[in-house]
Amino acid sequence: MPEGVPTGVPAEVDGHADEVLPDAGASWSTAQRVRLVVVLGVLVALGPLTIDLYLPALPAISEQLLATEAQVQLTLTGLLAGLALGQLVLGPLTDRLGRRPVLITGVAVHGLASVLCALAPSIELLTAARVLQGAAAAASAVVALAVVRDLFSGVAAARTLSRLTLVMGAAPIIAPALGGFLLVHTSWRGVFVVLAGLAVVLVVVAATMLPETLPVERRRRGGALEVARTYGGLLRDRRFVGLVLVAGFAFSILFSYVSGSSFVLQQEFGLSQQQYALAFGAGAVSLIGATQVNPWLVERVHPARVMQVALVAAVVFTAALLVLVATGTGGVVGLLVPVWLTLGAVGFVLPNGPALALTRHGRSAGTAAALLGCAQFGVGALAAPVVGLIGGGALGMATVMVAAAVVALVLLSLVVQPRALVAAEARAHA
Repeated sequence: MPEGVPTGVPAEVDGHADEVLPDAGASWSTAQRVRLVVVLGVLVALGPLTIDLYLPALPAISEQLLATEAQVQLTLTGLLAGLALGQLVLGPLTDRLGRRPVLITGVAVHGLASVLCALAPSIELLTAARVLQGAAAAASAVVALAVVRDLFSGVAAARTLSRLTLVMGAAPIIAPALGGFLLVHTSWRGVFVVLAGLAVVLVVVAATMLPETLPVERRRRGGALEVARTYGGLLRDRRFVGLVLVAGFAFSILFSYVSGSSFVLQQEFGLSQQQYALAFGAGAVSLIGATQVNPWLVERVHPARVMQVALVAAVVFTAALLVLVATGTGGVVGLLVPVWLTLGAVGFVLPNGPALALTRHGRSAGTAAALLGCAQFGVGALAAPVVGLIGGGALGMATVMVAAAVVALVLLSLVVQPRALVAAEARAHA
């Protein structure tokens, strides 16, 4: 393997991570791995569906609940904040109680929160219900990452996460189109009823098809003090923190577009709900396509270097987007083409950052996954209001996207230091 990270790469090459664990999934058959990816993909798709299914309804919610654009975008921010903070609590719980109990309980609470969203009489209560919905959906997000780390590390983890993105990536493609279809036949409240029904189905899937991947002997026994020590150890690992922040700002590139696209494309450029769904789906295809090239690429080039090149490309594409939007060049095509190229670049970052970070902390995979998820959804949550604060519209969206891309590239280059990371791992395996 020319530059790829060997499976089971020693995490303690720079003295911060815990002991190396063998890959429990190394002996799994192809059929077992495919089944795992499909089951995890279906479960983790709950988060993207919860985010994206109601996007076409944002203007309708604004009108019916007499809310401003900024207030309606806060329902998305509240969801993302719930996803971020929920993982900080649920991650350590999965390390202590196991993956399955936390997952099943979280999905069940998500169903209840979806019912509350459907019944919300005001924008304030809808936002509060979305926070609860996000906190509950955090269970599927953190458990999926932890299960992958329980079974795989290094390139094997990056490859599995890339395949997982293929399955769960269907959600952003289907969700807006499905949301638009639902809005033809029902109101925005019906969208949340559908999410409640989906939660019931996923509880059954989790209970019957997902094995427990954290053996009792590997579970953490301590209480709050032990959790605090674990988080402290993770935060002292400079490269882990750098990778977490890179993943967070890469996610904020994506969510700057997600949070602003409905208003920009439908109100500013006049696309219908169905046209918006097609445009949004095309971006998801670009993102997913990149993640599926990624497994082939990381077998040949170190994942950190793949991330570095991808973020340089993201800076170039978002800068072009900003120029085109600011000058009004190209209309909707001038907006969508650089956006799609940017999402493709982000597709090379999202699997590799978590894979490299989690490889460093196998014994606290749930807690490490929680920090990763918190950074991703937390920074993503900040993107939506920032877009609104700087004026909203296509220009505000493009500005936040380019800023996030620049920050992610700087963090990767100065904190993670891909060249030094590759050299350290090469010495460890010499």
